[in-house]
Amino acid sequence: MITCPHCSHPNPVTAESCSACLTPLPVLTCCPNCGAAAEVSARFCGQCGFNLRMVADLPNAFPMSAQALIPMLSNDGGSAAMPTLNLAAPRSDRFSFKLATHKPAELLHVQTQTLLELPIRSVIHLGKPNDRVPPDVDVSGFPNTEIVSRIHAALRVEGEAYYVEDAGSANGTYINNSPLNVGAKHRLIPGDRISLGKGDKVTFIFQPQLKT
Repeated sequence: MITCPHCSHPNPVTAESCSACLTPLPVLTCCPNCGAAAEVSARFCGQCGFNLRMVADLPNAFPMSAQALIPMLSNDGGSAAMPTLNLAAPRSDRFSFKLATHKPAELLHVQTQTLLELPIRSVIHLGKPNDRVPPDVDVSGFPNTEIVSRIHAALRVEGEAYYVEDAGSANGTYINNSPLNVGAKHRLIPGDRISLGKGDKVTFIFQPQLKT
């Protein structure tokens, strides 16, 4: 189903305009990582967090003529091997060239002074265990996490920069005690204070990973 961005009316995936208000509907494509529907203009898959622009940028990252994509017959009559992208491989293997620029970082849980090392990936989900988008940073073991949504916030890594955004949580995400609007991204700098929910009860300090 496609939800109309104007009136929220559900429409079939094949519809080009809303049957209720006639508003043009967004064009959908399929996420190559999980198969979920995603808008063509979307940067990340809303289901698994896959970077959709990464696939779109592959032709620019690896220029290749149209002739190179056509299997050429070798002298012995065989077919030359074509380059392929193994989408079945683990994400870290498929896109290690993109993730290698990440600077290691960590979150310091203020209330318990616990350090959490952030995994090396393009999208890092913060929340509690669930069947839809399992968290990369599980906060369920910390105090007062009843105010934290299962899918609460996400950290996105672009080059060497970390961004945080709220994922539509019930109690909001706060940066340095200011609320972060849903859909807005905040570029993190060392020392930024990230609070999951109101009241500054579940709080993390963003910082570069300390060398040991």
